[in-house]
Amino acid sequence: MDRLTIIGLVVAIGAILGGQIIDGGSLSAIFNPAALVIVVGGSIGAVMIQTHLRIFKKAIRILGWVFKTPIQPMKEGVNQVTHWSHIARKDGLLGLERSIDQKSDPYILKGLNMLIDGNEPEAIRSAMYVELDVETKELLSASKVYESLGGYSPTIGIIGAVLGLIHVMSNLSNPELLGTGIATAFVATIYGVGFANLIYIPIYHKLRAVISQRSQYKEMILEGIACIAEGENPRVILMKLDGYIEK
Repeated sequence: MDRLTIIGLVVAIGAILGGQIIDGGSLSAIFNPAALVIVVGGSIGAVMIQTHLRIFKKAIRILGWVFKTPIQPMKEGVNQVTHWSHIARKDGLLGLERSIDQKSDPYILKGLNMLIDGNEPEAIRSAMYVELDVETKELLSASKVYESLGGYSPTIGIIGAVLGLIHVMSNLSNPELLGTGIATAFVATIYGVGFANLIYIPIYHKLRAVISQRSQYKEMILEGIACIAEGENPRVILMKLDGYIEK
């Protein structure tokens, strides 16, 4: 579990609720089920209209990365590729068959199998870059679902505010109902802006960072495998891949 994400969420929401209490207001004043349904339901519905079902499902699947961020083993990856290069130099490419872990990432297995089959370095790069590019673009498209939610949410909040005002105007002769309508109007705006800036947009940026690191890791593995295919010295490969690791 990513502690920083949880702490950030608690601090952001706590600051708003705490400010409400310090200002003399009550928490019940900013809880309005009608406004919540309008903002959340309206935003999700708008995004569903513009998003392909496959991308929408992927967006739901990768949401877990926000709270349980997958850390790419960059150093371990460099050591693994260097190990492969030593085996290839000593026993030849066929010697790598004994070191393949079939439980590894399918992307890595594909690269190793292409290497063992004797494919040219450029053929390996071309095939694997295409797969990496397609995967990265799909993941980025899925992450944009949350960016879109952040864009629609404030506008849907304004719609909720207008609906609340309409409710107020239609009940001017009944003062008992005015309070509910006014509350819905203002709370819907708070929900729209709050969900956008405290939840949806931060989720989008967090996912982009995770996807970027994932792509960088796979690109590093790809470059290492291609270098092995080119017959480069293991020490040179190590120095080249070391550039992918943040200092």
